[in-house]
Amino acid sequence: MATTVHHRYETVQGRQLFYREAGNADAPTIVLLHGFPTSSFMFRGLIPILAERYHVIAPDHLGFGLSDAPGADEFDYTFDALTGLTKGLLDRLGVTRYALYVQDYGAPIGWRLAVDDPDAVTAVITQNGNGYDDGFVEDFWKTVWAYQREGTAETEQAIRGALSLDAIKWQYVTGVADESAVSPDTWHHDHQLVSRPGNDLVQLALFRDYATNPPLYPSLHAYLREQRPPLLAVWGKNDLIFGPAGAEAFARDLPDAEIHLLDGGHFLLESALDETAALIVDFLDRNLKA
Repeated sequence: MATTVHHRYETVQGRQLFYREAGNADAPTIVLLHGFPTSSFMFRGLIPILAERYHVIAPDHLGFGLSDAPGADEFDYTFDALTGLTKGLLDRLGVTRYALYVQDYGAPIGWRLAVDDPDAVTAVITQNGNGYDDGFVEDFWKTVWAYQREGTAETEQAIRGALSLDAIKWQYVTGVADESAVSPDTWHHDHQLVSRPGNDLVQLALFRDYATNPPLYPSLHAYLREQRPPLLAVWGKNDLIFGPAGAEAFARDLPDAEIHLLDGGHFLLESALDETAALIVDFLDRNLKA
């Protein structure tokens, strides 16, 4: 029998958040947190697989996907604020214990959730979701860092390139052995949504605020050492945004971390869904109690 994926909305702090939900609500919950520039759409293939055993919730962050996208003049877009909305959504849904799957922007949101309430998190899966300085690939990040240091017309114009259709396609196909395995629906879907009027300023605000994330890494590392959560790092080893050193670094603070470097890029689920899902299901089956 095919798994039913429900497409729902919930109002949190006066903002409407879209989320996908599937699986038995009495089963252990896993929360899927997406990255830039996508949405819970990136999990459309993974959700039915996980929902055979687990309760799955995958929200769209404010400003992304089908969630509300108030202008940057109406809402202060920061990773702290996005974390607060995610926590508010989980509270509204009555979810108090959950495993985390984080990717890209989802990582700093997930790290804040875990550090703020370590007893809530039962396990961590990071798929190209950085938690160490090691993972940053300089050739990609130097444009972001320049914009964070000085928001001039020149640095802003350079970073705006990341919102183009070609740049979003680059994120999906770079490092993938067979580009034809990645559906063009992905980058066209994402580009259409980030191109909504005013959303460019939302994304620029988050590029600037990303500078607040690395200073939080020591708190994350302390959390890993003290709480020792089961952790799976499953990583596209050819990612030119967060390189494989970002996956390997988790073993420094969590020697039992399970680290797998797969042949793929930033959006591993698009080209290696079956292999990635098998690792995730095996990891969850061993570490979560039904």
